[in-house]
Amino acid sequence: MVKQTNEDDIKPENIPEKVVWWAIANTYSIWVFGGLYVVGAVLGWILLLFLLIKILAQTEDTPEDEKITISLSLWIWIAGMLMMEVALIAGHLDYNLPTGLIIKSSIGWAKGWAALALYPLAGCLKIRPQIIYRAVCIVGLHTLLIIPFLLLAPSLHLPQVLYVSPLKAVGGPGNEFFDVPLYEIDGSTGDLRWRLFTPWGPALGFVGNVNFMLALQEKNKKWRRLGLAGSVVMCFVCKSRMAQVCIVIIPLLTNVLSSLTRPRMLIGMGFVNFLAGIFAPSIIVAFNNFWEGFKAARAGSTRVRMALKEIAVYRWKTEAPIWGHGVVEEGPHLVEYMPIGSHHSWAGLLFVKGIVGFMALAIPLGFSFFDLLIKSTDSRRETAKVGLSIVMILFLYTFGENLEILVYLYWHGLLVMGIGCQEKPKFTDTRAIFFGGERRTS
Repeated sequence: MVKQTNEDDIKPENIPEKVVWWAIANTYSIWVFGGLYVVGAVLGWILLLFLLIKILAQTEDTPEDEKITISLSLWIWIAGMLMMEVALIAGHLDYNLPTGLIIKSSIGWAKGWAALALYPLAGCLKIRPQIIYRAVCIVGLHTLLIIPFLLLAPSLHLPQVLYVSPLKAVGGPGNEFFDVPLYEIDGSTGDLRWRLFTPWGPALGFVGNVNFMLALQEKNKKWRRLGLAGSVVMCFVCKSRMAQVCIVIIPLLTNVLSSLTRPRMLIGMGFVNFLAGIFAPSIIVAFNNFWEGFKAARAGSTRVRMALKEIAVYRWKTEAPIWGHGVVEEGPHLVEYMPIGSHHSWAGLLFVKGIVGFMALAIPLGFSFFDLLIKSTDSRRETAKVGLSIVMILFLYTFGENLEILVYLYWHGLLVMGIGCQEKPKFTDTRAIFFGGERRTS
């Protein structure tokens, strides 16, 4: 018998759930100690240990519903992230980089790219997504409680950064991953912006979008409202253009794509396409105006990002097309000395890990999208629908962030994506999606 979940009383029931609950619900407490980067880097490996113990404990007598099975989608993520390490080593060897740097970069891989496979893989454990949804809503409540003080901090002439945690000694990308900031001043516009527990503003918008989609699934209305409100606040106080566009587009796209087998949606899309054909010139003009305004909102940032991308792609083509350069490099004055290979996942992968690294992310991301798209068309596969939204958020943010460097912040979204990948599809034939028929397994 399936145990019914009380909407008002959701509590962890096993060790993996307790660990996940603690790590999410105590986000702000961990942040105060500067421990978020450490927790996010280690937790994926701890969950892998739990999974291995569970697999080794299986016998022929283990009930079928208790046995651990790993879906094809998750195996592709594992293969892709292992290929990242192969590309990393090959790139270092191509440029005769020292062994010490290979070891250091491999540790970075274990904390970053590897986590993109570890957290979805943890979806094979008995972790209820409702635990994650409620914990995310608690983070939303804490955000609403703390944000009034942080908004007043500049007026009170408090320092931008209170302190940097001693935990930075464990190693990481920079002090901003271990500090406790109250606010910051945008270097290009002079505007105030807040990043809370993240290393920079757009990263907070990234987390806010992931949390928004997870909070939407909370059944308790009070907690859902608090979770959504906190997530929206994150997306707006960070002053990130991507975050504000994403929080509108992703829920809309998710609902449209997961309803492709429903006649009403197909008829509605046909009608919209008809109108779009009639008003195409006006729509194109409106989009161009929006895009120009989007870029002009922070013209300096847009210029630097575009230049970084162009330099990375050019040097990839001409210098290291297969395995990449192995590491990022300091950029010229044109890009304000920002590292070449940063601020754009695809350009960064091409520069650092070549076409091999590029495909190592593109294939798992693309396969998961279609896998979750098929599963999400079944209304009973609610987690697959959420997983689909997470995949789309990841894809959009590949154009503005390096996914691996921020995985310690949005790992709970990857965990839900992994749970969704584990759900069984309703259809055996993908043609059912495009023609509206329901091809059931026999």
